[in-house]
Amino acid sequence: MDSNLTFDNHTKSVSQSCFYHIRALRQIRGALDNSTDATVASAFVSARLDYVNSILYGISTKQITRLQCVQNALATVVVPNRPLGSSSLHLLKQLHWLPVEWRIKFKIATLTFKALEIGQPPYLAQQLCAYAPTRALRSSTSKLLQVPHTNLRFGSPSFCASAPTLWNSMPRSIRFCESLTTFRQHLKTFYFQSAFPGSP
Repeated sequence: MDSNLTFDNHTKSVSQSCFYHIRALRQIRGALDNSTDATVASAFVSARLDYVNSILYGISTKQITRLQCVQNALATVVVPNRPLGSSSLHLLKQLHWLPVEWRIKFKIATLTFKALEIGQPPYLAQQLCAYAPTRALRSSTSKLLQVPHTNLRFGSPSFCASAPTLWNSMPRSIRFCESLTTFRQHLKTFYFQSAFPGSP
């Protein structure tokens, strides 16, 4: 965070670093096949967008847009011979990439699954509390989490609040996945359909 308690400086720094690598990738694009190009793009740019991105939950639309512009620019480099006028959203869908906002949610949800299933990392697992209704309800067997009350605008983006909020918004079938691999597969499908309505 900067002196104004925002991630403005952080998102600017990440964007500048990513665009540097995108420009470099454009210069060598013709020498790479599609598979190698996508791998390089993921290693040098997508990894930077995803690095500790769970702390970015709840950032301003302006900052999300700044990071989304990076991903959109990367998509135009990775997709060869794209139709004239193809929108960035269409390219992301073609690449099966979750937009930045959904990648942040995906990271938090994955951390939540690990914290619940294996108790790791402990400092995150300790912040989660199972929802316990005062009387017998169907929700008591739905593997829901208690969402704490937060009064400050900085409270809702915290893990103890964002994790239960995102977890409870998932379909029951995803919350009850037994392995991390299965959980991630079903979660990505769910988020992909949410990000791109009408997708199969």
